Amino acid sequence: MLIVTCMAPAPAMLRAMDATLPISEMSTVEKLRTMEELWAELTRNADAYDSPAWHGEVLRERDRRVAEGKETYMKWEDAKRELRGLVS
Repeated sequence: MLIVTCMAPAPAMLRAMDATLPISEMSTVEKLRTMEELWAELTRNADAYDSPAWHGEVLRERDRRVAEGKETYMKWEDAKRELRGLVS
Protein backbone atom coordinates (compact mmCIF):
# COMPACT_ATOMS: atom_id res chain seq x y z
CA MET A 1 0.00 0.00 0.00
CA LEU A 2 1.24 3.47 -0.86
CA ILE A 3 0.45 6.41 1.38
CA VAL A 4 0.66 9.71 -0.43
CA THR A 5 0.89 13.10 1.25
CA CYS A 6 0.42 16.02 -1.08
CA MET A 7 0.04 19.72 -0.71
CA ALA A 8 -3.11 21.13 -2.27
CA PRO A 9 -3.57 24.87 -2.78
CA ALA A 10 -6.17 26.42 -0.52
CA PRO A 11 -7.22 30.05 -0.38
CA ALA A 12 -4.29 32.08 1.00
CA MET A 13 -2.49 28.99 2.35
CA LEU A 14 -1.44 25.42 1.66
CA ARG A 15 -3.06 22.50 3.41
CA ALA A 16 -1.79 18.93 3.71
CA MET A 17 -3.92 16.10 2.37
CA ASP A 18 -3.20 12.44 3.07
CA ALA A 19 -4.40 9.82 0.60
CA THR A 20 -3.99 6.07 0.83
CA LEU A 21 -3.90 4.06 -2.39
CA PRO A 22 -4.18 0.25 -2.36
CA ILE A 23 -1.33 -0.12 -4.86
CA SER A 24 -0.93 -3.86 -4.38
CA GLU A 25 -4.62 -4.36 -5.16
CA MET A 26 -4.66 -2.18 -8.28
CA SER A 27 -4.43 -3.59 -11.79
CA THR A 28 -1.59 -2.47 -14.02
CA VAL A 29 -4.01 -0.30 -16.01
CA GLU A 30 -5.23 1.36 -12.78
CA LYS A 31 -1.63 1.98 -11.71
CA LEU A 32 -0.80 3.55 -15.08
CA ARG A 33 -3.90 5.75 -14.93
CA THR A 34 -2.93 6.85 -11.41
CA MET A 35 0.58 7.72 -12.59
CA GLU A 36 -0.89 9.71 -15.48
CA GLU A 37 -3.13 11.66 -13.10
CA LEU A 38 -0.23 12.40 -10.76
CA TRP A 39 1.98 13.47 -13.65
CA ALA A 40 -0.77 15.69 -15.09
CA GLU A 41 -1.18 17.40 -11.72
CA LEU A 42 2.56 17.88 -11.28
CA THR A 43 2.97 19.36 -14.75
CA ARG A 44 0.09 21.79 -14.19
CA ASN A 45 2.22 23.36 -11.45
CA ALA A 46 5.65 22.67 -12.93
CA ASP A 47 6.96 26.15 -12.14
CA ALA A 48 6.44 25.47 -8.42
CA TYR A 49 9.10 22.73 -8.43
CA ASP A 50 12.84 22.97 -8.97
CA SER A 51 14.36 20.09 -10.92
CA PRO A 52 17.43 18.58 -9.27
CA ALA A 53 20.75 19.23 -11.02
CA TRP A 54 21.08 15.60 -12.08
CA HIS A 55 17.98 15.97 -14.30
CA GLY A 56 19.87 18.37 -16.54
CA GLU A 57 22.84 16.00 -16.64
CA VAL A 58 20.62 13.09 -17.67
CA LEU A 59 18.91 15.15 -20.38
CA ARG A 60 22.24 16.32 -21.82
CA GLU A 61 23.50 12.71 -21.87
CA ARG A 62 20.32 11.55 -23.63
CA ASP A 63 20.60 14.35 -26.20
CA ARG A 64 24.21 13.32 -26.84
CA ARG A 65 23.19 9.68 -27.34
CA VAL A 66 20.41 10.71 -29.74
CA ALA A 67 22.84 12.88 -31.71
CA GLU A 68 25.19 9.87 -31.97
CA GLY A 69 22.32 7.66 -33.17
CA LYS A 70 22.52 5.42 -30.09
CA GLU A 71 19.02 6.28 -28.82
CA THR A 72 15.73 7.54 -30.19
CA TYR A 73 12.78 9.32 -28.63
CA MET A 74 9.17 8.20 -28.71
CA LYS A 75 6.14 10.46 -28.30
CA TRP A 76 4.50 9.94 -24.90
CA GLU A 77 1.13 9.10 -26.46
CA ASP A 78 2.81 6.39 -28.57
CA ALA A 79 4.64 5.02 -25.53
CA LYS A 80 1.40 4.83 -23.53
CA ARG A 81 -0.36 3.07 -26.40
CA GLU A 82 2.51 0.56 -26.63
CA LEU A 83 2.50 -0.04 -22.85
CA ARG A 84 -1.25 -0.52 -22.80
CA GLY A 85 -0.89 -3.09 -25.57
CA LEU A 86 1.59 -5.01 -23.43
CA VAL A 87 -0.62 -5.11 -20.32
CA SER A 88 -4.09 -5.62 -21.81
